[in-house]
Amino acid sequence: MAIPEKQIYPRTGDNQTVYLKNVISDPNIMVGDYTMYNDFVNDPVLFEKSNVLYHYPVNHDHLVIGRFCSIACGAKFLFNSANHRMSSLSTYPFPLFFEEWGLDMKNVADSWDNKGDIVIGNDVWIGYEAVILAGVTIGDGAVIGSRALVTKDVAPYTIVGGIPANPIRKRFSEGTIKTLLELKWWDWPKERITQNITAIQSGAIEKLV
Repeated sequence: MAIPEKQIYPRTGDNQTVYLKNVISDPNIMVGDYTMYNDFVNDPVLFEKSNVLYHYPVNHDHLVIGRFCSIACGAKFLFNSANHRMSSLSTYPFPLFFEEWGLDMKNVADSWDNKGDIVIGNDVWIGYEAVILAGVTIGDGAVIGSRALVTKDVAPYTIVGGIPANPIRKRFSEGTIKTLLELKWWDWPKERITQNITAIQSGAIEKLV
């Protein structure tokens, strides 16, 4: 069972935490059920404007976030228009100012390198003021440290931190990670998750039913 379509605030009296899916209007941003965003500085309802940056329709790029993710205050997702073209002799975005330079308006996107979508798996924890760059995929169960700058893909159930972000350690043994990726508990019906909450919280993978 999914969260109610219009439920924005999951906690009574807490207007700093939202179910992110229910505050998104941009069709190029897709968020799974139960993923939450907390912001104690700005209105979390304004996530699209405050946290998803350089995300312009001309690029057709996407932000995809899975289910049960936890996104901390100030996390940012920087898209392709922030990437000035590096193959050019100049990083100046001449095509963006097509009128000044007599260029074709349809080539505006040639101003920057298009590195692709940002894809966040399920049950990912993104720490305070972390920054995720365009083209990055973060695997299920990963943890992104506070103020990390994520410039490359993160493997499932891996903790990363730093500038640029590098692996710190795996959260579990390879065997446990393999089992979790096979179980995909985040796709279970709400009733089954509820039945297994004690086992999930205690780390008792052998007790999942």
